[in-house]
Amino acid sequence: MKIKSLIELFELLPENERIIVDVLRQIIIENLPAYCKEKISYNVPFFYGKKGICIVWPASIPRGGIKKGVLLGFWYGNQLKDVDGYLTHGTNKQIFYKIYHTPEDINEKAIKKLLKEAVALDALGTKIVFKKPDTPSAP
Repeated sequence: MKIKSLIELFELLPENERIIVDVLRQIIIENLPAYCKEKISYNVPFFYGKKGICIVWPASIPRGGIKKGVLLGFWYGNQLKDVDGYLTHGTNKQIFYKIYHTPEDINEKAIKKLLKEAVALDALGTKIVFKKPDTPSAP
């Protein structure tokens, strides 16, 4: 399955997921600077500037790793301060996330705060490279 547009995505989603995705997208779009863009990547809405910022992944779309709800993942969540401890640190070392099961679960204030931090990180434009420890060379 290859989703090419938001229309295709929304046609596939059950109503509850569609509403949550729509609300999350509106919050993100309203709070990202003009240089940031949205595209369908991995069959879901992906927001990026100089690098990835966040992704909205409904459970109905395979390979998201969740069984119910809609995941809002911050691409470089491991580098966000997240002083309120809003995000879940799962098995992925880089992407930290929050899962929403109802539109009422969405905390717009918390999301705006995290988006502001993620945009500031993106504005630095630095690519973070995780280096492997040096291994001794063979004689």
